[in-house]
Amino acid sequence: MRSTRIVTSFLKDNDKFLFLKRSNKVKTMKGLWAGVSGIIENDEEPLRRAKIEIFEELGIKEDKIKFLKASSEMKIHSPQYQNHEWEVFPFLFEVKDPIIKLNWENSEHTWITVDEIKNYETVPSIDKVLFSLL
Repeated sequence: MRSTRIVTSFLKDNDKFLFLKRSNKVKTMKGLWAGVSGIIENDEEPLRRAKIEIFEELGIKEDKIKFLKASSEMKIHSPQYQNHEWEVFPFLFEVKDPIIKLNWENSEHTWITVDEIKNYETVPSIDKVLFSLL
């Protein structure tokens, strides 16, 4: 089975978590809600990639986020590709009243509580990824 290593980060502001709607311009999971995600390049350290993705996708600099927690990588089956799985490295960061500047990868953002996840059409197993950090 082919595997792709990715980071998925959640930003927390008080009791709400930032969710992003993937744009129609991205290659995978178009129109689905997710955390801040990106492919880990070569031997790159996952935490470093997570911070890069937060800046690229949201415009939030590293000095404006506080690292709270990482959890063990998770293997998640990819419904879009046969014989493929995502190896997800989950991270949780805290922010206070951030200014969100979305890039082309996401079309919308919202702040939701854990209980509200069920109201959104999300990428596979995003709830499990978030719950692993709580």
